[in-house]
Amino acid sequence: MELLSTPHSIQISDITCDSFRISWEIDTPDLERVTHYSLDLNKKENKNANKFKHRDVPTKLVAKAVPLPMTVRGHWFLSPRTEYSVAVQTAIKQSDGEYQVSGWSETVEFCTGDYAKEHLQLLQEKAEIMAGRMLRFSVFYRNHQQEYFQHIRQHCGNVMQPYLKDNSGSHGSPISGTLRGIFFSCNTEFNTGQPPQDSPYGRYRFQIPAQQLFHPGTCLYFADLYCMYTAYHYAVLVLAPRGSPGDHFCRTRLPELDITCNRFLTCTAEGPELVFRHAQDLILEIIYTEPLNLALGYLDEISGHQLMSLSTANAKKDPSCKACNVNMGR
Repeated sequence: MELLSTPHSIQISDITCDSFRISWEIDTPDLERVTHYSLDLNKKENKNANKFKHRDVPTKLVAKAVPLPMTVRGHWFLSPRTEYSVAVQTAIKQSDGEYQVSGWSETVEFCTGDYAKEHLQLLQEKAEIMAGRMLRFSVFYRNHQQEYFQHIRQHCGNVMQPYLKDNSGSHGSPISGTLRGIFFSCNTEFNTGQPPQDSPYGRYRFQIPAQQLFHPGTCLYFADLYCMYTAYHYAVLVLAPRGSPGDHFCRTRLPELDITCNRFLTCTAEGPELVFRHAQDLILEIIYTEPLNLALGYLDEISGHQLMSLSTANAKKDPSCKACNVNMGR
């Protein structure tokens, strides 16, 4: 039996969060004979990976021979921002039903991409369904430990500097570990219209009038929707002054929202003043992309508890929640 040549010169291209294209070379006499391909696809181990998601990556994917490059697509076995290795084997189905197979190619490695805008738009649509009615608010606030604010005053010229967003939320979020910003909240208590007195982040709260961060010169972007095995959901929004580096970063990666008409966070002119509203049924996480001087607001100690169990720092998203996970249906 004539041996089948081993695939070589593997090339990976057009990588997205849930697909890639692959091609290879084999000896010319075998090109017309091959009837099937096998891919040995494995996720590289990462001690920081979300252990609840895609643990059982198929070790072999088998397909009928098609012209190369071949597209491999599947949200059920490909995760965003994840390193994989792949090797190729070809085969010929013989008249007796058995297969003549080649050796396995060399192994190549690649990393899948972030969510594209189309994925985030699907998340946005899901978030809009659960947003609820809009409530008025007047301040953005940031909770932290007293030592944090002391450090800002003594060593940073009283200015809070943007820092890299952590890895909380969706694993495929294009802003995790890439966008610099300052985290704020704006949710209010239904019965008082004021920020809650409890916080997971610290007993000291910096409050700044909403119009300092959010006005007609500000761009607003939808960035993420997630939950942490709970009934309530978090929506991540980005505020960036128009034309700023943060604005340029978000414009190509995130869906932009109309600041006067959306289901999450609005700024509208009503008479001589700006009026601000937030979604009642989502916990909003606001990322402001520019440095901020503490002199623009005021600092106070809250009277409630520090609920550390509610912190979302590096929180992993529940991959089984149908309300806040998306796929492209392919």
